[in-house]
Amino acid sequence: MAEQLWKGRFSKAVDSRVNDFNSSIRFDQRMIAQDMRGSGVHAAMLAKQGIISEKDCEDILSGLASIADDLASGALTIDPNAEDVHTFVEQTLTARIGDAGKRLHTGRSRNDQVALDIRLTLRDYSHTLQAYIVELVKVICGKAAENTTAVMPGYTHLQRAQPITFGHALMAYAWMLLRDLQRFEDATARMDAQCPLGSGALAGTTYPLDRQFTAEKLGFAAPCPNSLDGVSDRDFCIELANAISICMMHLSRLSEEIILWCSWEFKFIELDDAFTTGSSIMPQKKNPDVTELIRGKTGRVYGDLNTLLVMMKGIPLAYNKDMQEDKEAIFDAVDTLELCLKTVTPMLDTMKTLPANMRRAAAKGFINATDCADYLTKKGMPFRDAYKLTGCMVSDCISKDKTLEELTLDEFKGYSALFENDIYDAIDLIKCCEGRTSYGGPSEASVKKQIELAGAQLGAWEAENA
Repeated sequence: MAEQLWKGRFSKAVDSRVNDFNSSIRFDQRMIAQDMRGSGVHAAMLAKQGIISEKDCEDILSGLASIADDLASGALTIDPNAEDVHTFVEQTLTARIGDAGKRLHTGRSRNDQVALDIRLTLRDYSHTLQAYIVELVKVICGKAAENTTAVMPGYTHLQRAQPITFGHALMAYAWMLLRDLQRFEDATARMDAQCPLGSGALAGTTYPLDRQFTAEKLGFAAPCPNSLDGVSDRDFCIELANAISICMMHLSRLSEEIILWCSWEFKFIELDDAFTTGSSIMPQKKNPDVTELIRGKTGRVYGDLNTLLVMMKGIPLAYNKDMQEDKEAIFDAVDTLELCLKTVTPMLDTMKTLPANMRRAAAKGFINATDCADYLTKKGMPFRDAYKLTGCMVSDCISKDKTLEELTLDEFKGYSALFENDIYDAIDLIKCCEGRTSYGGPSEASVKKQIELAGAQLGAWEAENA
């Protein structure tokens, strides 16, 4: 184990098992770029305030740059025996530039340092995840545009209910994901609102820090107004984990649809061979393992969110070592969602739709029964009477293995004299969809409008994040 920064207080070495238990370098090393960025801004502020010399600041910035270069080239590797990433950077810097490196930590604690580092890291991760969500929504919109007239059953209780189009079904998921995008943006905006650097261990410092300077240089709106809250707040981790969990829930729901749609019982779609797997014993199998794994990994991400909530629920102010557990949980949630988004997007992009099978399922499901009842209502029959009569017609059709469209006009008139030749237009599946002209419905024009609105939101995000 590298030398601890706090060893002066202790008269004997820490047990090696405690060192291993206490160490966080294996997971916090991924914050090293953000740690050095924060250190550079802190050093610049110390020099600006006359707390360290300009020469010390120059040496610190030069030393940090050399560490970054050597890490990038492979000339330097992170010491796995270091206590944490902050210790590794400071000790490596001091070994390179001498006493100036020891002055870097003036007016700063690892408590406000790690609170800053994880904010900066999660800000970067949030932007990355948002970009992947945008790409997925683009693919969904593209597939929806190709299927604005592909009639399929819409379901409630997993029972065929009313006619929709495959494009309409896909756009439901586009809107879920666009809400996810907004949640990530909102969570990141609150993350960026307050900078913890300068809070010290918990009670600030006697040095004349310029916290507004460091906040602005690091991209924050302002310094956090309370130093106790500054070092002990992990709301931003929980909020991001919540956004990730909701996004995973949406991906899991979509995955369940895909699993159903590609089964032989539905066969509405076929997944590309590159995104399916086979069986070790059953040669006919083509398994949607990607979607099944997304379903499974959703539970894992919920566990990460619960870890953060339970970790924080009972700890007093200010920093407690429990909070070291934040990084493994939130990083796992980030990594899991990123992996799922990167895999599901090309899977959907290469997915083949089978509109004939969708249409066949729609015809067999009596999903135009509501339209038949509406037809009678528009002819003057009270809706409840029309509803009951249509139910009887459906029951008779089932017993005769017929669909409503296959009834003759005489058979229709046997149920009610109100039926005329125009009943066939009224219950035509395509016309049933096109007749639903209410805002947000399944008509071709409506779905195209939804795609247009979604595209505008995506364009606005891309313009803001160019």
